[in-house]
Amino acid sequence: MAHKDFPLPVAAIVIDLDGTLLHTAPELAESANRMLRDMGRAPVAQDLLMSYIGNGIHWLVKRALTGDMHAEPDAALFDAALPVFERHYTALACESKPFPNVIKGLDAMKGAGFPLGCITNKVMRYTAPILRHSGLACYFDIVLAGDTLPEKKPHPLPLQHSAKFFGCAIENLLLVGDSLSDMQAARAAGCPIICVPYGYNHGEPVETLNVDAVIPDLSGVSALVRKI
Repeated sequence: MAHKDFPLPVAAIVIDLDGTLLHTAPELAESANRMLRDMGRAPVAQDLLMSYIGNGIHWLVKRALTGDMHAEPDAALFDAALPVFERHYTALACESKPFPNVIKGLDAMKGAGFPLGCITNKVMRYTAPILRHSGLACYFDIVLAGDTLPEKKPHPLPLQHSAKFFGCAIENLLLVGDSLSDMQAARAAGCPIICVPYGYNHGEPVETLNVDAVIPDLSGVSALVRKI
């Protein structure tokens, strides 16, 4: 873990969606199992499906079909499965709820004067309605989805784009996330990262990652940062 002097000097804060702001796993897992059912395949335990979350819907579908984190399913099988998953997820996505103390944490960050952004690998056609239905959309000055830019996390581009948007140095942009992908993006960009432990890091504890701090929930961010 990369310990820094706290409080961190921060101009703006960007926050991951799945596993950090919202508990989207139940809806993603149910959509995957409905897809498998429709295709005559056996269901998968939610805990295992949760470990597949974090790199976007395409990888979730591939992992559900293969039972492997990195295997490529038959192309025709994947092409048939993806729209089935998308149909189910479209129906279920907006049922996702914020994790405990998310609203409290966002209110504290906004109250301290931090502009906020949301960076997710989820495509915008799901991201926008989910944020709207959960009541979180109003907190964010910018939302970068998985299809907003040419690259997504773990590539640093979304963080670099956010720093330019907020007019701040990249080292003064804080990422709050829950996964290896978030950590890799932050380290590639050169910005600090704080993680929550309850999210979707492929079943691995975030305490093992090269992050600056792990906090119980979003209400812990404000104590570790100072506005510049």
